[in-house]
Amino acid sequence: MAKVTPARRQYLEIKAQFPDCLLFFRMGDFYEMFDEDAIIASRELDIALTSRKHSTKSEPVPMAGVPHHAVENYVARLIERGYHVAVCDQLSEPDGRGIVDRDVTRVITPGTVIEPELLMENQANYLLCIIPDGDPETGRWQRAGLAYADISTGEFAATQLQGENVGVLVLEELARLTPKEVIMPQSWANRGVSLPEGIHLTPIDDWISEYRTADEGLRHHFHVSTLDGYGLGEQPYAICAAGAVLHYLRATQMNSLAQLTTIRSYSTASFMVLDQFTRRNLEITQTIRSGKTRGSVLGVLDRTITSMGARLLRMWMTQPLLEIRRLNARLDAVEALTQDEVLRQELTQTLANVSDIERLINRLMIGKAGPRDLISLRDSLATIPRIIDNLQGISALEALLERLDPCEEIYQLISDALTDEPPATINNIGIIRPGYSEELDHILSSTRDARDWIGNLEPHERRRTGIPTIKVGYNKVHGYYIEVTKAHVDKVPEDYIRRQTLVNAERYITPELKEYETLVLNAEEEILQTERRLFDEVCKQIAAEGGRLLKTARAIAHLDVFLALATVAVNEGYIRPTLTEDDTLTISGGRHPVVEKLLESGTRYVANDTHFDDASRIHIITGPNMSGKSTYIRQVAIITLMAQIGSFVPADEATIGLVDRIFARIGAQDEIHAGQSTFMVEMVETARLLSGSSNRSLVILDEIGRGTSTYDGLAIARAVIEYIHNNPRLNNRTLFATHYHELTELPNILPRCRNYSVSVAEQGENIVFLHKVVPGGADQSYGVHVAQLAGMPRPVVERARELLAQLESDGSDFSLPASNGDKHPKKDAPQQLSMFDARPNPAIEALRQLEVDHLSPLEALTKLYELKRLVDVE
Repeated sequence: MAKVTPARRQYLEIKAQFPDCLLFFRMGDFYEMFDEDAIIASRELDIALTSRKHSTKSEPVPMAGVPHHAVENYVARLIERGYHVAVCDQLSEPDGRGIVDRDVTRVITPGTVIEPELLMENQANYLLCIIPDGDPETGRWQRAGLAYADISTGEFAATQLQGENVGVLVLEELARLTPKEVIMPQSWANRGVSLPEGIHLTPIDDWISEYRTADEGLRHHFHVSTLDGYGLGEQPYAICAAGAVLHYLRATQMNSLAQLTTIRSYSTASFMVLDQFTRRNLEITQTIRSGKTRGSVLGVLDRTITSMGARLLRMWMTQPLLEIRRLNARLDAVEALTQDEVLRQELTQTLANVSDIERLINRLMIGKAGPRDLISLRDSLATIPRIIDNLQGISALEALLERLDPCEEIYQLISDALTDEPPATINNIGIIRPGYSEELDHILSSTRDARDWIGNLEPHERRRTGIPTIKVGYNKVHGYYIEVTKAHVDKVPEDYIRRQTLVNAERYITPELKEYETLVLNAEEEILQTERRLFDEVCKQIAAEGGRLLKTARAIAHLDVFLALATVAVNEGYIRPTLTEDDTLTISGGRHPVVEKLLESGTRYVANDTHFDDASRIHIITGPNMSGKSTYIRQVAIITLMAQIGSFVPADEATIGLVDRIFARIGAQDEIHAGQSTFMVEMVETARLLSGSSNRSLVILDEIGRGTSTYDGLAIARAVIEYIHNNPRLNNRTLFATHYHELTELPNILPRCRNYSVSVAEQGENIVFLHKVVPGGADQSYGVHVAQLAGMPRPVVERARELLAQLESDGSDFSLPASNGDKHPKKDAPQQLSMFDARPNPAIEALRQLEVDHLSPLEALTKLYELKRLVDVE
């Protein structure tokens, strides 16, 4: 076996400790990768793949490298693809006597990023752990523990989920949090758990999530004897998940977890539930087509100025509240800011000078902050007194005002210790302000004469030698030198010692110059080490006050969100909603906030009313395509959601009975990658809303049943409406948009069902969509007119009109004879009969055919409604 070099041996030893990571091995100015890591990096990063021999007899080893100053960009690209990167740094300087000390300083995974270059400013970067309780063989869950953390901000929370639909609850939390990485016990992860796109799954050893290990790890980290104070005492699986998160972070961050100072227990029952389909269909934080924030509801509301505020608003959007007291407190704050334009302008200008204090403090607490981070913190703290002055006397903002801490001593410490424009890193001198440290001032003073001497050497030598072109310079190889052009070499004094020959010049040194150089260079190294130590001491003093700073940072984030919502409310003409504990929902002049913004200049949005009460629970909305049915039902859901985050809403007036969850089944979208057709997706989503909603829910359904045949679709649509109407657990506020005009008969059968339609104005063969929702059902679908508006060729449109006239005349499908006079249609021809047509003696016929023994209570109730309707008709 060929003998390997010491550096190769060191690499292999370190790589063996991190087999699942790409190892970035620092060698001088480059991070090198070897073996399979190099092949992967070359492919994923599109960099050159070379090779290197590590002994005279060995085969060349694949190698790839990236410059150390650009490593963040390369790491970011690998993290986006789901890889883990172990960064191995040089811990000592080369001394010529052996290899330098090296070790992994941190492991970077999708959920453990802290570098600003790798993070999205306006989004949290969550690592989430799922600990199921059940049988891994069958995959059935009884309970589940969830915990998530964002180490860039110090956020850490956990909960325990249980009930019949634990798996669904977990999916809902995944949709809300959109973590970058999920960790899970190996025994469960091996079952091929399916996660939403963009979430990386990392298996962990099962023992890491065992209760005793997790409990002990959490108590040790927080220095407590029990976790009851954090609300986790009765949630063993939440403890298991939180302990696993802590263990994973400790392994990747090399024990640097100072930013995790507390953990919060939460319950999903305290906020509105929005499943992944509803979030997608309502386009709450991103659009369906582009996946961008622009064009979503968040895109309209996000006028935040700070990154902290942007992240907080996004969290509010995904976690609407169910507590009227807290919501009214938010609305009070927004309302107070809407009433003072000057205050809004002043706060806008002030907040523009606030950096991301939340993430900055966490970098400080783990020793990753640079000099300019502290200057940003100083400038941010300088704004706090102005903000406090602006908010004085505003009762709605008193609670927020109490949390704003100017931290004067921290501001003063940074001002006293650091220069106004320090270097970007601690590898250069000039960080510490003169006068802050007597020790540093003494070192600078002791070398000032030597610096002055070198600074004056050039004019002195020009006078002494009579050589006008003499230059004094410095480089890292030769140190300080005196440069003389070839034309004046004959004038060089005898005490000059030639050091280097150039094309047009010679470089010299003198014994005296070397003496002063030694003084200066030794002093610079001493200055650098002293400044690093002083800077580190300053950082530790500030980090000790991290709790105060984070409290202030989060208060600023809240103020930023209130200001953003107030600005949008004033600019867009929104009003304050009235919130109630009952299940009414009344909106006058409601508008869709996104569609309204996208209208062309000069185009007025047509506002619409909505009214739900005990007697009106299900609204069937009919009307042609493009008339605005989908926009209308969406806007009702969005207005409700906006009200429950504490925002003003786009309406003339709104009274919202708090909604425990919104279900939105809208649009057709195949899940081809999951092997599901449009109709299957539609049925899955509908099944979830029927099983998961309550009588406090808001349900919006668009075109249920259109993914299958007319008869099947109509039957399913009617059955869904009946189930919602008759099931005592449901009977919820429902908007049901449909093209099945037969369903407009349901209000005659179901007493809490109402018809509405989108009005259309006919002008000869043309139509004009008025986008106004009015009581009553639509009498036709205007499908041929819509085809004409869409640019369908004229012969197609004319032929469609002929066929439509034939169908309406025959009341049949195309298999029947065209003539109404044919009394003997084909035997096998299917008949297009309405589900609601009356028959001779309809009530008696229906009773004769009724199989009473096989009726469920809900089915019996529906049949009674039908029989009553048949008797009334007679």
